[in-house]
Amino acid sequence: MKECVVTRPRDRIVGTARSLFHKLGFRGVGVDTIAEKAGTNKMTLYRHFDSKDELIVECLRAAAMEARKFWLDIEAKHPDDRLAQLTEWIGLATQALATDFRGCDLTNAAVELANTDHPGHRVIEEFKTEHRNWLAKVCAGAGIQRAELLAGTLTTLLEGARVGRQSGARQSPPLDFVKMAGAVVESFRGKAAR
Repeated sequence: MKECVVTRPRDRIVGTARSLFHKLGFRGVGVDTIAEKAGTNKMTLYRHFDSKDELIVECLRAAAMEARKFWLDIEAKHPDDRLAQLTEWIGLATQALATDFRGCDLTNAAVELANTDHPGHRVIEEFKTEHRNWLAKVCAGAGIQRAELLAGTLTTLLEGARVGRQSGARQSPPLDFVKMAGAVVESFRGKAAR
């Protein structure tokens, strides 16, 4: 007998919205489409979310939580070895660049949500700061003197690689992020040794 998994309407709505927003953009999808694809209706959607903007914020929070899980997995895989954690982060970033030409949902939202008062911008800013701080902690633990500068450089390099992937390199291999990020890390490690 096949086991039937019942997903709560709210979870279906968020999962469906995340998928559609990722594929088509935050402004390219309406609540009618989200409700239909989630197997529900607008009344149910609006029972869980007061507005599309509130749904967008929930989707951004879910994306941030997913990323945090990656960081925890990296730390668990390489406990007490920050250099290995940094190398793993670079590898996972490279893998994401190679397999997903749409890039980071939070970055895409930052570009698409033109109104700077949109509540999603706060989620985005907090997450991007948290990501940079986590990476700085990893870099510092790896013995890199200017860890905050390296973390900022690596996150900027990653964002640029994502945009490059979206804007013109969809059919060709992504930029060689591993080599670029590795060279940046080595240049910082070399400065620390001098």
